[in-house]
Amino acid sequence: MALSTDFTRLCGVRHPIALAPMGGTAGGELASAVSRGGGLGLVGAGSGDLTWLRRELPIVASGGHEPWGVGFLAWAAGTGAVECALEYGPSAVMLSFGDPSPFVERIRRAGVVLILQVTDLEEARRAVDLGADVVVAQGTESGGHGARRGRSTMAFVPVVVDLAGPVPVLAAGGIADGRGVAAALALGAAGALIGTRFQATAESLADPSVTRAIVEGRGQDTERSGVLDIVRGSRWPSKYTARTLAHPYLRRWRGREAELAADVRAAQDYRDDVARGAVPPVPVWAGEGVDLITDLPSAAGLVHTLAVQAEDALTRAGRAGRPPRRRAGAGSP
Repeated sequence: MALSTDFTRLCGVRHPIALAPMGGTAGGELASAVSRGGGLGLVGAGSGDLTWLRRELPIVASGGHEPWGVGFLAWAAGTGAVECALEYGPSAVMLSFGDPSPFVERIRRAGVVLILQVTDLEEARRAVDLGADVVVAQGTESGGHGARRGRSTMAFVPVVVDLAGPVPVLAAGGIADGRGVAAALALGAAGALIGTRFQATAESLADPSVTRAIVEGRGQDTERSGVLDIVRGSRWPSKYTARTLAHPYLRRWRGREAELAADVRAAQDYRDDVARGAVPPVPVWAGEGVDLITDLPSAAGLVHTLAVQAEDALTRAGRAGRPPRRRAGAGSP
């Protein structure tokens, strides 16, 4: 069975799998490996630090002829960063979290695929109106930032698929193996955007302590909260919170975000705790599918594994959906 979808045909990839452009993790080597494996590798450019872009983008741009892309935070990146990325010839640009409209015209002029991630129906309608080529529907199971008041992937994706009409939709959130990819396709999506699973790969830029925590982590230990953004002094819009593994400051400040924001000493205490090693230097962003992650494979090999698992899951589902065969000689009572 070939998993050919509107997404694979549009982007010229073999498998309906895309790398989530995770800031600080999805660098040029990881994106290149995903693309070599037949998926769409997306470099996580975040707010668009030009020094970082000029270091990481040449790695994936020189990796071959496979399609690749780059993702930005719409609320934080500047047009100059997007212009810089386009100079390296990506096949796609993805924008997430915030108003993408200031970037759309320039991306369209470059002739690359425009991917817009959405976390609620208002954002989904806006993405379609702006002419997105691909819409990513992110459920609340996802690791890292997402909607404070969103919907689960299972409930959200079909609604976005119906709303988007002919525009291909990728499902995101809690997908960590090929069964999740198959489920996304069954929901009407044209593929899956996967983050946490690719964070724990050989080419990931994540610190070894982070990948170890992911391999050892459990979904029940993840939590979506604004606490760590507040205490770190992050400028993330309050509409979005982040899912991470357990953290001492979550236990200390859970449900007391307003009090935390008003506490002038809390941020300094946090910095002091980081400096002396009492808390990790960065939160461990991880989705609810983290239980399914038990090793650190190469990203290219992982794409192939996910595709094979997805094909197998869909084949099994097809068999399960067939009526039982009537035994030879059996007749009506």
